[in-house]
Amino acid sequence: METKLIKTGKFIDGKEVLAIELTNSQGTYVKIYNYGAIINKFIVVNKHGEKQDIVLGFDDIDQYTSEAYLSNYSYLGAIIGRYANRIKNGRFNIDGETYQLSQAKGGDCLHGGDIGFDKKVWDVLSTIDPSVTLQYVSPAGEEHFPGNLTVQLTFKLTDENELILDFKATTDAPTAINLTHHSYFNLAPQGGSIAGHIHRMPASNYLEQDDNYVVTGKLIPVEGTKYDFLGDKAIGQDWDIEEGYDQTFVLDKPYGEFTLASETSEAESGLKLSVYTTEPVAHFYTAKYLDVKNGKDGQDYLPYGAFCVETQHHPNGINVPKFPSTVLRPGENYKQTTIYKIEHN
Repeated sequence: METKLIKTGKFIDGKEVLAIELTNSQGTYVKIYNYGAIINKFIVVNKHGEKQDIVLGFDDIDQYTSEAYLSNYSYLGAIIGRYANRIKNGRFNIDGETYQLSQAKGGDCLHGGDIGFDKKVWDVLSTIDPSVTLQYVSPAGEEHFPGNLTVQLTFKLTDENELILDFKATTDAPTAINLTHHSYFNLAPQGGSIAGHIHRMPASNYLEQDDNYVVTGKLIPVEGTKYDFLGDKAIGQDWDIEEGYDQTFVLDKPYGEFTLASETSEAESGLKLSVYTTEPVAHFYTAKYLDVKNGKDGQDYLPYGAFCVETQHHPNGINVPKFPSTVLRPGENYKQTTIYKIEHN
């Protein structure tokens, strides 16, 4: 088990982009960039004894900042912050003060604004085998959010084939925060559509969205709908092929409890990915808008060629008082743990 720090020679805003490599005794290898806290590679051994990369990404760090990729940006493998998903009209109120954020297509704020945490070079605080802790200090007013926010994210790879993501944050003024990670997974050896992956989520309700995918505040039971993943089901079994899934599921658990968020398996590789989290919801996205040219090994990534399980607090929760609070205040500590665990079926 070890951690390696590798210089890429690339600098962004005067800070060097570094690659951090984590390996364990099971042959699992994870490569992370301090740019965007991107999980670039997640290589595991499948049931055939073959090494297989289960996340989408690029072979070259420069591709993550290319004009072609950013013009149809998909947040491949990156952290999302200060605020995951959408905030209605890019606006929220804390203690009587209204804050207007940048607005994306449709007029809502998406994934933290124009230049979110996914486009920042994070400081490498420590590397303890096999883990790395990254830090980013977001200044007050960045993307129009209040408060100086200090965020730390630790990635740790265990010999049980768990990649643990521990998030921590503090602030010097009340602010909105909702962090997640946006890895795109495909468990099939040759990639392609994830329609045949078998998926399960212990979530009896999902969150209603408006026409621009913004959460309204209403919970809808999954029973009798295409959103029912309470039992094992092929992802493509009930979906609308023109839409796939892009919904937030409310996990069946007490608030703050660390439990299973989802299980996804694929027959040919024999791999199963289980996601565990302390967070109350998981956003399940089947990559409808994915259109990336020249990914790893020259692959083109197309719609429904991956799935994301984005553990977080309720999207737009800053504007829905009945949802768990996404306000962080001075003296408080934001904490979140999410684990990606790989097993054989």
